[in-house]
Amino acid sequence: MANAGLKHDFITLHVGAGTFQPIKVTNVIEHNMHSEQMVFSKSFIQNLLLNHEFVIPVGTTSMRSLESLYWFGVKLIDSPKDERFFIEKLYPYKEFPSPAGEGLGVRSILQAILNYMESQNLETLVGETEIFIFPGYKFRICKGIITNFHQPDSTLILLIAALVGDEWQKIYDFALQNDFRFLSYGDSSLLIP
Repeated sequence: MANAGLKHDFITLHVGAGTFQPIKVTNVIEHNMHSEQMVFSKSFIQNLLLNHEFVIPVGTTSMRSLESLYWFGVKLIDSPKDERFFIEKLYPYKEFPSPAGEGLGVRSILQAILNYMESQNLETLVGETEIFIFPGYKFRICKGIITNFHQPDSTLILLIAALVGDEWQKIYDFALQNDFRFLSYGDSSLLIP
């Protein structure tokens, strides 16, 4: 990737066993989402601000983290006094009192986060998320994903369905027909809707 001129960067993720918990409820909204901690460096935010047009995370937790970062920026703009970086499960699906959720672009949202970090003299930004990405979600930062193949009835396959729409079934049928390896150490795919 480096030889092709693609840029990359890193975030720190603390992934729990909840990532792999199957959905056992009929209404997916009732699924109890786990929270995960993520750590972003100031240089990461600066790099993301410069290269936000086509971001492809590696892994579903990275995707959830990047999308949560966007919603933290929305929170900073909507409620500047609420500086806690915690994104509730259904926060992105709420209607917002200000236009930040829809009206401001990614660049403005990321700049608000960088301004916050500079005003607080922060070199790292630590947050938690239990964001639940399922079909109907509008991706803000991520334009695709590199990920492995996930098990049925998981939040991870719902995230893939949210990204690629009904095509997820064709992708998984192809993987099954060609004996791709599933789960964490299996084969991976590049998915761009």
